[in-house]
Amino acid sequence: MRRELWFGFTLMALIVAGTGWMVLSVDTLTNGHYGLIMLALVVVAIMLGFPTAFTLMGMGIIFTFFAYHSGGQSAAGAVRQTLDLMVQRAFSVMSNDVLISIPLFVFMGYLVERANLIEKLFKSLHLSLARVPGSLAVATLFTCAVFATATGIVGAVVTLMGLLALPQMLKAGYDVRVSAGAITAGGCLGILIPPSVLLIVYGATAGVSVVQLYAGAFFPGLMLAGLYVLYVIVLARLRPHTMPPLTPEQRQVPLPAYAQQLARTWSQVAVPALLRALKGRRNATVPTRWMLQQLGVALLPALVFALVAAWTWHLDTRAAVQAAAPALGMQSLEDDSAASTETDGGLAEPPGAQDDADDGGLRPPPGSDEAADADRAVNQGEIAAPARPNPAGEASAARNPASTGWWVGFGVGVAAMVAFYAVLTWARLEVFKMLLGSFFPLMVLILAVLGSIVFGLATPTEAAGVGAFGGFLLAVAYRQFNWGVLKESVFLTAKTTAMVCWLFVGSAIFSAAFALLGGQELVEQWVMSLNLSKTEFLILSQVIIFILGWPLEWTEIIVIFMPIFIPLLDNFGVDPLFFGLLVALNLQTAFLSPPVAMSAFYLKGVAPPHVTLNQIFAGMLPFMGIQIVAIVLLYLFPDIGLWLPKVLYG
Repeated sequence: MRRELWFGFTLMALIVAGTGWMVLSVDTLTNGHYGLIMLALVVVAIMLGFPTAFTLMGMGIIFTFFAYHSGGQSAAGAVRQTLDLMVQRAFSVMSNDVLISIPLFVFMGYLVERANLIEKLFKSLHLSLARVPGSLAVATLFTCAVFATATGIVGAVVTLMGLLALPQMLKAGYDVRVSAGAITAGGCLGILIPPSVLLIVYGATAGVSVVQLYAGAFFPGLMLAGLYVLYVIVLARLRPHTMPPLTPEQRQVPLPAYAQQLARTWSQVAVPALLRALKGRRNATVPTRWMLQQLGVALLPALVFALVAAWTWHLDTRAAVQAAAPALGMQSLEDDSAASTETDGGLAEPPGAQDDADDGGLRPPPGSDEAADADRAVNQGEIAAPARPNPAGEASAARNPASTGWWVGFGVGVAAMVAFYAVLTWARLEVFKMLLGSFFPLMVLILAVLGSIVFGLATPTEAAGVGAFGGFLLAVAYRQFNWGVLKESVFLTAKTTAMVCWLFVGSAIFSAAFALLGGQELVEQWVMSLNLSKTEFLILSQVIIFILGWPLEWTEIIVIFMPIFIPLLDNFGVDPLFFGLLVALNLQTAFLSPPVAMSAFYLKGVAPPHVTLNQIFAGMLPFMGIQIVAIVLLYLFPDIGLWLPKVLYG
């Protein structure tokens, strides 16, 4: 028998033994104890392979009937109340508007996956990072992070990277365990990095804003990806035999014929060669249009830098304009106040009325002959021109000088631009063009979706609709869209969405039964009797979730156990948003921890035959340790996750 089966049966035996000890250790079983028995039976049934959603519904219905019937209700009345509760809980789940974003985000992910961008992105990244230790593994993690942000589908990312990156890493002499660990860990980043379906499910379960969860998960997701990359680079330095550097042949970038000709004639550095070729007369065989196109692509970073510098300069120096307007306003108010105190009472005369009275009548209307004569007299200096008010004040054109920080940043940026163009050879220009063709479209889609959510321009559902349309446009633009792609994407979206929705219905019925039996009160009493501090409670809860990640998937943990943990947070002063970020980091272990470890099975399904499941599990263990480090860092420095929500919504 396989080890994972022994592990599963041992864990189930411990659950049954613990439940039996609880039943035998009390003199009288209350309804709360029956609720805990129901919880243990659900976990064992799921581990045995029963469908999660229908197991939750079945157990919930049975124990709901028991709860009503044990309270003195007749059997017919208990049945009626049970059915009423089922309908009410199912309707409350289906009327949750936030859940509409799940099928839209999933549909976006499947369309982006079929746009075939991941192959181009991985190739361009591993060429651009060729001199970094462990470049293939680093490129794999970068690709997974970007693609996870655009899709959020763990299985798709792991499967595609297993087909694309694993053969190249094995061919380059990479250790099997390191290769498998990088692919499985990188693929699981979609659980945490928005647009994460997990965060939507947690928000709907815990009653936390999905918008704030997305904002809060942004920096922890980047932190975790950065820790993965740091670990790979350090390991490649300490043990170079596990990740040999790329050979010159593997770093070779094919150049167009025109680029080779300009490199031989003028320079290996792209921009000077293009400028000299455009100015000189020795480029008759190279079309001018082609050179202008290459120069435009090469100068894009300089254009972006110039726009960013101008925008930051405007923000840094506009304080004078904002400060001048209130001062001028106060001065005008003081003048008006002084003028009004000089009157004997009643309403003050409108501006200009006193001048008109002194002149002996109304001023001529604009455009009349009298007005033209008056203007000529003013221009010739015969009459002093009346003072015209300046609405913006004298300081409207004045700006503060740029701060020292801006000049330092500008200098660093200029130095970076100079260094960039000094090393921008024709080969690097080709890599840059590959990045533009693969990375830029994904970044536009990511910014359109996540930016509109985080900055409050759209709700998650609206942004998901935009993302689904953006995925459709990408598939069309890269000529990957056809009836088969649409049909398969719709089918997979419906399959995934149906699973999540049935899980929500089953969880709602199960939670109602657990509450009716008093299981939540019993758990709360037990936890409070331990006299735990806030730190001890968080450690206990995260350890429980970490252990549950071995036999259960994240969906089951969220819908079954979060309704038990959430009511306890107020007792310890824990922010549900912060708790959700800790849980999201922790629940990645559901995809990285044996024996369930779904990402390992995804990778095994596409890996070469000689790659064993034990090797994949061994490769995932160091990344599980990194996840624990990330959880500790987030707890010690909660502003990693809470700073952005506070700035945007606090």
